[in-house]
Amino acid sequence: MASESPVGPNGEKRTLGQILIGPARDVKDPHIFHQLSLIAFLAWVGLGSDGLSSSCYGPEEAYLALGSHQYMAVFLALLMALTVFIISASYSQTIDEFPTGGGGYLVATKLLGRYPGVISGSALVIDYVLTISISIASGADAIFSFLPVGWLPYKFWVCILVVILLIGMNLRGVKESVISLLPIFIAFVITHVWLITYALVERSPQIPGAMHEAMSQTGASIHSLGFFALAIIFLRAYSLGGGTYTGIEAVSNGLPILREPRTVTGKRTMLYMAVSLAFVAGGILFSYMLFNVEPITGKTLNAVLFEKMAARWTLFGLPLGMPIVTFTLLTEGALLFVAAQTGFVDGPRVLATMATDRWLPRRFSNLSARLVTQDGVLAMGLAAGVILAGTHASVDLLVVLYAINVFVTFTLSQLGMTVHWWQARKSERRWLRKLAINGVGCTFTALILVLTITLKFDQGGWVTVVMTGGMVAICLSVRAHYERVRKAIEQLEADVLPEIFAAAEKAPAARDPEAPTAVLLVNGFNGLGLATLTTIQRLFDNQFRNVVFIGVGEVDSALLKGPDELQHLEQQLADDMVEYCRFAADLGFHPELRTGIGPDVVAELHRMCLEVAREFPHSVFFAGKLVFTDELDGYLSRFLHNHTAVEVQNWLQLYGYSLVILPVRVSHGQARPVGIGMPKPAEAPAAPLAMRK
Repeated sequence: MASESPVGPNGEKRTLGQILIGPARDVKDPHIFHQLSLIAFLAWVGLGSDGLSSSCYGPEEAYLALGSHQYMAVFLALLMALTVFIISASYSQTIDEFPTGGGGYLVATKLLGRYPGVISGSALVIDYVLTISISIASGADAIFSFLPVGWLPYKFWVCILVVILLIGMNLRGVKESVISLLPIFIAFVITHVWLITYALVERSPQIPGAMHEAMSQTGASIHSLGFFALAIIFLRAYSLGGGTYTGIEAVSNGLPILREPRTVTGKRTMLYMAVSLAFVAGGILFSYMLFNVEPITGKTLNAVLFEKMAARWTLFGLPLGMPIVTFTLLTEGALLFVAAQTGFVDGPRVLATMATDRWLPRRFSNLSARLVTQDGVLAMGLAAGVILAGTHASVDLLVVLYAINVFVTFTLSQLGMTVHWWQARKSERRWLRKLAINGVGCTFTALILVLTITLKFDQGGWVTVVMTGGMVAICLSVRAHYERVRKAIEQLEADVLPEIFAAAEKAPAARDPEAPTAVLLVNGFNGLGLATLTTIQRLFDNQFRNVVFIGVGEVDSALLKGPDELQHLEQQLADDMVEYCRFAADLGFHPELRTGIGPDVVAELHRMCLEVAREFPHSVFFAGKLVFTDELDGYLSRFLHNHTAVEVQNWLQLYGYSLVILPVRVSHGQARPVGIGMPKPAEAPAAPLAMRK
């Protein structure tokens, strides 16, 4: 992690957070999108490490499941490589059709409906949490296998330390975290490609014989056991090696962080991932058979394989084999730590996309000063820590929970694309070929899903199903709350507009900066802002001459894709403020507007409020707040809303200014929110003028 100077460029002191995480980034910088995006090679490192790391355990599980029928490893290796290419080709078509990202969640939502979408998204989030957990636990196992047995009790705390370290790295930024992990990834690729290539070249004379023997023994086994019995053995091994394919979907989920043109970069990254994963996973599985690898207690099959291959290598009489084997196995353990990075890269993005669609709290789509989905990173790290604590970082327990959810997303995504090509068959010239690719991919992933659930459900896979179901239930509750809020605000607008039109008889006041000024903080043009405006006019009639509307457009993860999205946000915000000014003028105020955009709404409001207060010395700030009379909605609102007004109110008090929060009560099931259309009090209270303390 790069060190930061304790003093900023202008001589100001940095906070501890700025030193550890890094200085804030300017979202208006025209070069910011180029600086944050990843080229195909770096995307391969950040998003492909999960898939490559699965070669440390996926081929081993598949090979051991064959039992005495290890000759079928030939066919299993070929099928494993073929599956990688089929799923990768399927997701390459997804990238073409959904270039803005979103992956399995967005595909299922757009093509199958909102409920398949939320199931797919929930399954994917749980899968990324488990990816972080099992990657870190497996990496710790690999590292501690080289350390004294007495150190084993510290493994859990090392896992927690790695989680904290990865959280810190990702809070700095995705690109920074990927670059810092680049040496580990390159070391893994070089050592494994070298050793696998050596194994295939060194045993190349035996390959034709091995293929012939596999065919003959398969025929003999079919004759003795029966075709279906042998097929069950083979399919069981194929499904247990399903962890090999996890991570392939990561590229389509992570498209927003890729360099433009994103589709080209995404497909190139997918190609890198497919070729490397197919070669390493398939090559390792095939090498097990060529070297007749047998399990040894306390060692992985990869360790046994590499020792058989290279243990006796020497250079000028010096033993070279074991240091190479040891280094290779260390890169495996280290890469497993790196594989957790995929969960930290894509998990928060899926959370942010679902939050934008109101399935999860909006805060998951908010960006930090470093333009990172901070709450998503923290949530993924915290959830992974809870899983590690609950399982005591046991890989044996975690592997049972793993590799179920990813195939839920795989299957729904491929099914959605298959439906899409069938519906587009009249307009898409190559629809049949594309339908075949996604259809075959759907068949493969659905088969693995059914087999995996069947084999792992009683062993603990039901826990994954329960966790996913629980998250779906949470998403449904959150969505229902946001829907009630949306309808309440729409009803507010319908109730308030007639009141404004009825009172629109006054001419706009002349501008007088020294006159009492109401400064209204609004979040877009909506019923809440209009209700607050009419309440000010009703309670403080003729007390304020000027009204200034302050609106901040929040730049969240959905908008951090390019300058065009930011320009559209600025224009939309300006149009909203003009509408407010028109209504304020009809009520007799002199209206003005101030707008800004940024990832941190509160920080932007701080700046703009002080600017307005200097321009209008006698300012009183106002903000509206929905208050829910329903107990459940009131409880949920504490978690689902940012409470920006309270934060700004506390901050303005430090500068001697007043912010009045006007509550607008809303009852569940009540079409007309409580508090609108109240009669004007007999004697309106005097407007409190903000004075410097």
